[in-house]
Amino acid sequence: MIPISMAKAGDTVTIKKITGKDDVRQHLAELGFVVESQVTVVSEIAGNLILQVKDSRVALDRSMANRIMF
Repeated sequence: MIPISMAKAGDTVTIKKITGKDDVRQHLAELGFVVESQVTVVSEIAGNLILQVKDSRVALDRSMANRIMF
């Protein structure tokens, strides 16, 4: 599995696993990052990602993005 921070802009991936403590995983789930959901990388600037999840765009820093595996 590869962290979503390694995906390129324009890639659409399916989340396979989310790592981290329970509160971090819960926070990501509330933002829409759940296993088997589709996520599109909109852009990447200095390691920070803008991701399309369902009908929303969410910005994540590199440390949070590294917890989302595809």
